[in-house]
Amino acid sequence: MTRSPTIEERRQARQEALAALETLPTEPISVRVSTAVKLTGIPRSTLYELIKSGEIETVKIGRSTFIPYRCLRRLVEG
Repeated sequence: MTRSPTIEERRQARQEALAALETLPTEPISVRVSTAVKLTGIPRSTLYELIKSGEIETVKIGRSTFIPYRCLRRLVEG
C-alpha cells in the first residue's frame, strides 16, 4: 500500500511542476493526460479524479482526452 504525499512533498511537486511548465519554449494549447502527468508530477489517477470532479476542464477529440494548458497552470500555481 502506498502512502499519501506529505504537505511538503506536495509543495515541492508544485514547485517542480511550475518550473517544468516554464521551461517549455512556447505554451501548447492543450496536452494529453499522459503529458500532464509528466509536466506536473501529479499521478494519473489524481488527474482523472480532478477531471471527474470538474476541477480540471478537458476537451475530448475522438478517444483522446486533452487538458487545456491554462488549466494546468492554474492548478499548479494554486
